[in-house]
Amino acid sequence: MFGALVQAGETLAQAGRYLGQSMRLMVGLPEYDTYVAHMEKTHPGQPMMSYEEFFRERQEARYGASGNGKCC
Repeated sequence: MFGALVQAGETLAQAGRYLGQSMRLMVGLPEYDTYVAHMEKTHPGQPMMSYEEFFRERQEARYGASGNGKCC
């Protein structure tokens, strides 16, 4: 019984993390922690952007370097 409650709590916590990540992506907030984990796992030893550099790069990728957006 206790094991089932622990497992249910872990499942709920994971669902909350996914929901939070989805919400941040929907409003355009970049996932720096995900980037860091990816760099450490896939590209160890390579330079990593600071949070400010990462945020700026994501903003430019989304809205363009001029800040005018990509509409029409």
